Amino acid sequence: MPFITTNSVSLSGNSEEVNIFYQDIGRGKPVVLIHGWPLNYQQWEYQLNELPKHNIRVIAYDRRGFGLSSRPWDGYDYDTLAGDLKLLLEELDLTDVTLVGFSMGGGEVARFLSKYNNEGRVTKAVFVGSVTPYLLQTDDNETGLPKEQFETMQEQIEDDRAKFLASFGKMFYGVNLLSHPVSNEILLHDHNLAMQASGYSTIKCMQSWSTTDFREDLRSVRIPTLIIHGKEDATVPIASSSDETVKYIPHAQYFVYDDAPHGLYYTHKNKFNEDLVSFVNS
Repeated sequence: MPFITTNSVSLSGNSEEVNIFYQDIGRGKPVVLIHGWPLNYQQWEYQLNELPKHNIRVIAYDRRGFGLSSRPWDGYDYDTLAGDLKLLLEELDLTDVTLVGFSMGGGEVARFLSKYNNEGRVTKAVFVGSVTPYLLQTDDNETGLPKEQFETMQEQIEDDRAKFLASFGKMFYGVNLLSHPVSNEILLHDHNLAMQASGYSTIKCMQSWSTTDFREDLRSVRIPTLIIHGKEDATVPIASSSDETVKYIPHAQYFVYDDAPHGLYYTHKNKFNEDLVSFVNS
């Protein structure tokens, strides 16, 4: 199986080898898919099946702590995660790259572009249901979500992670008494993907995406950018995220899917794939 290897320094100062798993499929213009929390690269199955048909080389990887990648105790801050992405691009010697970040992955796109894109490897960016620009409610960020909401999530994960993830998966896809846009099998599949992660990486990544301020990162984005968000997203509410993100990247294209939940890459996969292919190949 393909891996890239990096060294992670723990808070105690010890160095630990970290292996990052990736899939590399197809030929053509490279697109790197960055998965959301708390899943792994397999969330992109219906993009990995489709994009290579359109002269696109697709690379999808497991964030540290998730899927087949290593599970170090430390290194779940966005500077380190963006460094993992940087190493992936360098190891595969990718140029003219389109980065696609879903949910938590949008933060890696923003941080990478502000810190590491001086070499110009990345020429386009896509934010999908992204946690940018800043999800935490503060005195200067009134559109954010209350700190207590994230504290409750952490308590539930620590108490019964499997139960929390089962409930979270339904909200992720907008499943309720009147709407069931995905099968029970898809919910079970995603639950299994989420449970592959370690409990501590699940919690530490949640702490990162819920408290990291990307506003200054976004101001540095100068490349062509596409923002996609579901209007019915109950996981990352659009008013707290993409409606604000576009204010920091005014040149971006902004597509709102009126009836889409958070997991629109599956519930609206045909439209999403079409919009993605069009943007990449434009």
